[in-house]
Amino acid sequence: MNTAGATGSIRMSFDRGTVCIRGGGMLRMPHARHDGRDGVMRAFGMHHREIAEHLRKSGRDFADCVPDFIPPPGALRTEGVDLRDYQEQAVVRWEESGMRGCVVLPTGAGKTAVGIKAIERAGSGALVVVPTIDLMDQWERVIRRHLVAAGGGGLAVGRLGGGREDLQAVTVATYDSAYLRAPEVGNRFKLVVFDEVHHLPAPGYRSIAEQCIAPYRLGLTATIEREDRLHGAIPGLVGEVVFRRGSEELSSKRHLARYTIDRRRVSLTPREQEEYEASRARFLACFRKLGFRTESMHNIRRMIMMSNGNRDARDAMLARNRANEIALNSRAKIDELQAILSAGRGAKTIIFTQNNKMVYEISDRFLIPCITYRTAREERRDVLDGFKSGRYTAIVTSKVLDEGVDVPDAELGVVVSGTGSGRELIQRLGRLLRPKRGGGEARLVELVATRTGETRTSAKRMAALRKGGGRGVGAGAG
Repeated sequence: MNTAGATGSIRMSFDRGTVCIRGGGMLRMPHARHDGRDGVMRAFGMHHREIAEHLRKSGRDFADCVPDFIPPPGALRTEGVDLRDYQEQAVVRWEESGMRGCVVLPTGAGKTAVGIKAIERAGSGALVVVPTIDLMDQWERVIRRHLVAAGGGGLAVGRLGGGREDLQAVTVATYDSAYLRAPEVGNRFKLVVFDEVHHLPAPGYRSIAEQCIAPYRLGLTATIEREDRLHGAIPGLVGEVVFRRGSEELSSKRHLARYTIDRRRVSLTPREQEEYEASRARFLACFRKLGFRTESMHNIRRMIMMSNGNRDARDAMLARNRANEIALNSRAKIDELQAILSAGRGAKTIIFTQNNKMVYEISDRFLIPCITYRTAREERRDVLDGFKSGRYTAIVTSKVLDEGVDVPDAELGVVVSGTGSGRELIQRLGRLLRPKRGGGEARLVELVATRTGETRTSAKRMAALRKGGGRGVGAGAG
């Protein structure tokens, strides 16, 4: 039987993210289809190992020219990475699963350390895929600090994204850049690490996993479930969840800070309540006129898709948006926030809101620095550095800090408004969970407008938090 590079009756090569199979006639192979354009068989790169194994077992003579792995400059080892017991368990479970699978740990529990150890244990080159430039910078710093090759010295770290195109044995890429470059580099890495792996099933991004031949795959996330249920594709792209721990368990063992979550109910002003109910009534009238009966996300999406060419759908959407805006931005929330900030004066505080309008209002009212998607990178870094050093004791943000940004530790979090997403709440809670000096406790306060849809939204995200191994509203920390 021929091995890689040999001449055989069947030849496999890598071509634009696919395994291209020539020779062998119309031999049936797993996942491969006949390509009428050039008379070859093709399969996604991710099926390379399975196809090669099938040919070996069938006794066919073949040449495997697909892998072109970038070799590391020597045996890889980590320095200064002492895994906690659950992190070591996660790595071992991943190894026992054929170096394929996902690890689910809360924000602040050290998923990056698990990823670094996985690269060491694989002993090969690796592509690390992340959602943001900030996370790319963070991974590059950690790799340079803790991963070395035989003989010592720093390891050259490649980057794909943020204006750089540099391929090395260990390379960090954004999802966007990996999506564009996978057809070219999909055969260069034996291991792919997908940080925030819940992004992977999105249309487009999943092709990164499909076009890479990497036999070893690791997914890292705090919340693998997606509301659109596309997470069902992750096992086929990366592997099953091989290890999971929730915030409640890790905080009870003091790996994360002990915490409480409190719900503060506020009432709309009479004028706000009247306008809210009028907007809801307009929404429901138009919604039902369209033939919808239940306010499910599926029906809401259908309504939004119809709104471009249907007046009733457009009116329904505008009325619903107005009702939500009133509930999310109630004046009572500003008053309650003032009371919370006064009572917690001096505590390092992050204030989270659903939209930028409230961010700017809070920033102006309380003279608190803000971070939104419009904040320049240099200004954002200055604000976060100031928060870390104590120059600022509070910051306010919308969704920008939910994930993908290295945020300094905080003691108090205030959710002024949010969605029903359990992931969003878990990410926001995770910003508070790094262990405190002296064993201090973290506190998350949630503001909910009564007699509005926010009560259902709050219940939904709390249910998702409990399902993910967290603790619900009002529960103690022990």
